[in-house]
Amino acid sequence: MGKNKNDILQGTLTLLVLRVLEARGALHGYALTGLIQEASAELLRVEEGSLYPALHRMEQEGWLESSWDMTERRRQAKFYRITEKGRRQLEEEKESWERLTKGVARVMKFA
Repeated sequence: MGKNKNDILQGTLTLLVLRVLEARGALHGYALTGLIQEASAELLRVEEGSLYPALHRMEQEGWLESSWDMTERRRQAKFYRITEKGRRQLEEEKESWERLTKGVARVMKFA
């Protein structure tokens, strides 16, 4: 049997990042990954190699804004916050996720 994977399903990272930023306000990448892991009861882990390219892409799309600031440990870090355009995208992502999970649930019940 293979390793137990908890990698995030392709396409859900945007949803998770936007949702956490909506709920918690501006965060730096490390805090963002920690909150996703905590909120998922340690079931989900976001790797840096996935997170930072996704944050960059979301910033280019206009869904996030960023600025440099000091962390709680007095380190310089880039903080991300959701924009109004990002809030609209979050609603689209939620609807897409609901369709996907309904479809998967139907297949799982298929007899």
